[in-house]
Amino acid sequence: MKIAYLGAGAWGFCLANLLADKGVDLSLWTGNHGLADLLKKKRPHPKLRSYPFNGSLTVTTELEEALRGADLIVESVTSKGLRPMLEKIKQKEVSLPPIVLTSKGIEQDTCLLMSEVALDVLGKEFRERIGTLSGPSLADEVMQKLPTSVVAASYSHELSLQIVDLFSTPFFRVYPNDDVAGVCFGGAMKNIIAIACAIADGLGLGENTKAALMTRGLHEIRKLSTVKGCRADTLSGLSGMGDLCVTCRSTLSRNYIFGQLLANGFTPEKAYKKVGMVVEGAYTCVSAFQMGLKADIPLPITQAVYSIIYENLDIKVAVEKLLKRAVKQEHL
Repeated sequence: MKIAYLGAGAWGFCLANLLADKGVDLSLWTGNHGLADLLKKKRPHPKLRSYPFNGSLTVTTELEEALRGADLIVESVTSKGLRPMLEKIKQKEVSLPPIVLTSKGIEQDTCLLMSEVALDVLGKEFRERIGTLSGPSLADEVMQKLPTSVVAASYSHELSLQIVDLFSTPFFRVYPNDDVAGVCFGGAMKNIIAIACAIADGLGLGENTKAALMTRGLHEIRKLSTVKGCRADTLSGLSGMGDLCVTCRSTLSRNYIFGQLLANGFTPEKAYKKVGMVVEGAYTCVSAFQMGLKADIPLPITQAVYSIIYENLDIKVAVEKLLKRAVKQEHL
């Protein structure tokens, strides 16, 4: 099997390295010419400097070259960049193989999940060739070969099993799931709650506060997931609660780092620059905010994060507003 791997950020490089270690024939594409030049010299990835580069990886900046002869496409771009990348792929005069999505987010304005964006661009006839991989998986820890469990989902059971077989290693365990929407939704929404938890940590509000934010955050995710027809049990699994736990608690998470910087007085613009990578939670909170308004579903934590980032709401005022909300019966 030959794989076209599109996207060489920290997560893309990590998974590409994992597959290369298994002996998979893989072409890694990036639109970043500087990064490509660095990787072609077999240098460590700038975001994963402590780990070796698998010498069998072929790196290219030519999309057509990466796609040529590919039996499978795996993407790790950004939620914002997925649509333009898929549109470029569609324009190429090549027969498109199945695609595995690993980006986590919800497209702004359309409020489409990544799987829905793929369907929108590639067409309904491509449905059975769309899969996704998601779950609690920090690139740094996967590169260390620490035990990790994730979920593979697809509209096709056969493709789900193919993804499981392709990515599974003794330390990287992949579970199949048939709830594509739920897997995509949980992976997108947890980033928003992670920003909120990091802000709370940065303010020194303690573990009780963080536990409350994670629990009530999961409640928000479940409420809003009904708009997309997700299964509640999926959001209690690895791609929901599991991903929420690791992202809300890990200082390796870019969303967590972003939230801490905001709590330390950085403006959103300066925090973005300091992180140096895409902060998916900041992008997705706009989509979630839009979805909540349209469906008339209250999302207090999401709204607080949105107001801090996009409406210049003072962080302490945002906390006070959350604490002053009327207490209601706990429904889970």
